[in-house]
Amino acid sequence: MKDPVPNVPDAKPPAGEAFVWFTSVGLVLGLTMVAALVGVIVLNGAKAFWPAAIERAELADGRVLLGPLVQERLKPGTPPAAGLLERQYQIGLREQNGQSFAWIDASAVRSSSLPPGALALERMENGAAFLLPAELRLAGGSRLAASDPAFLSRLESLIASVAERRERLAEVEKVRIGRINTELQRVKVGLRKAADLGTPDAELKAEAARLDADYQLLAAEARSLRDGFPADVLAGTDGAGRPLEFPVASLVRAWEPNRLGLGGKLALAASRAWEFVSAEPREANTEGGVLPALFGTFAMTVLMSALVTPFGVVAAIYLREYARQGAVLRMVRISVNNLAGVPSIVFGVFGLGFFVYVLGGNLDRLLFADELRYNNNTPVLGTGGLLWASLTLALMTLPVVIVATEEALSAVPRGMREASLACGASKWQTIREILLPASAPGILTGVILAMARGAGEVAPLMIVGVVKLAPTLPIDGEFPFLHMDRKFMHLGFHIYDLGFQSPDSDAARPMVFASTLLLLLLVLFLNLGAIAIRNRLRERYKTSAF
Repeated sequence: MKDPVPNVPDAKPPAGEAFVWFTSVGLVLGLTMVAALVGVIVLNGAKAFWPAAIERAELADGRVLLGPLVQERLKPGTPPAAGLLERQYQIGLREQNGQSFAWIDASAVRSSSLPPGALALERMENGAAFLLPAELRLAGGSRLAASDPAFLSRLESLIASVAERRERLAEVEKVRIGRINTELQRVKVGLRKAADLGTPDAELKAEAARLDADYQLLAAEARSLRDGFPADVLAGTDGAGRPLEFPVASLVRAWEPNRLGLGGKLALAASRAWEFVSAEPREANTEGGVLPALFGTFAMTVLMSALVTPFGVVAAIYLREYARQGAVLRMVRISVNNLAGVPSIVFGVFGLGFFVYVLGGNLDRLLFADELRYNNNTPVLGTGGLLWASLTLALMTLPVVIVATEEALSAVPRGMREASLACGASKWQTIREILLPASAPGILTGVILAMARGAGEVAPLMIVGVVKLAPTLPIDGEFPFLHMDRKFMHLGFHIYDLGFQSPDSDAARPMVFASTLLLLLLVLFLNLGAIAIRNRLRERYKTSAF
């Protein structure tokens, strides 16, 4: 007969299990907030490209509005129980209406409809326009009615020819004439120097005459292109029937959103999104693209990473492997950790004072003395630019790389060091051949964090080189190809400018979200590249602690 099973008291839950659930809830909440933030940015950014339907709204006071319905909300200052709503319409025609958007009480809208032939226009100036088209008045005197099946395709072909001519004009004015202006500036400096020193200048004068002749030819070509824009006119009416006329040369794009199917809307949205990432901005940055800001952000982040990585790794190696342990080293480590908490604007002021004024000014006096003396004391390196901005952000993110590298070096198993030294390798050989390869994944983690922080910084860049609108990109076909002395645009500053400095905040709001989404995608792209390299290194050095 078996012994009876003794009574076992109920087991208590492990100590700390409640805190495990608490931390898991915190993780879920954090991920939910991040997902909600990204979702808001994506949804609002997509509105900048999606072709919204054009509504014709008749109001109780007799006015007629023509434009997309942007949003509907409770009227401010009224209790929610009252249910008083107001609508925001994008009415366009800022030069006539004084504003591009209008708020209307929902109760004041007597009737609304979606005219199938309503036309949306994207223009070079004054924002969007919406009209009911009547006809296309061609330059030869003929007219094409809006009811003609070929009306929209003919209008689109005319706009495409205008865009091609506009690109040719920009290539002549910005690239070819810009190149000649740069050469002329160099020759003028040489002529002033020759006049000051009393040296022969016949060759310089001949070169100046040749460049001036080339400039006159290009200026004549630019005038021909500018005068050759077609004189075709798009005629129509607004919602109330008042006549409207738009020169085709002023249009960028035209479409009929009320007739577009899903495929047409997707194609149009893709075309506008491509223009957004490949074109230059216009209309106080509220229209057009962000290519200069996108390239400036990418170039600055890559250059900053290339500068901060070697300095951070070398500093961490010295602190971890060579520096004598003691109070001084502890103070240095405390100082490095505290640097990570210094406000970024302080680094901007330091960059302006040291990199721009001291370092750049001395380099100008040493390497570009002729430019200073014979070009109205115009600085070359003694002003804000891509190089100084990258150095400033590299200095700001240096503590992150130092700390991450030290942690990575300390995580390498001690047996790997001792085995290397026991085989006769020197300390530097051990660091170079054993420690650095094994700690490379941890070092790249620090670089990833540095890139993520540096790519989104705005305050220091406003002091050391970023501008609202850069006339040229930092890269071109002229030696040295990457001009690190030039000022540049940045997506972070572009977002700030759109959100707080734009003359039309309502028109700029979709561009703010679209630019924010593009900045997130750029940082994600850079981080994924670094993460891929880190994972490959982890697979290669599986014997490390990573």
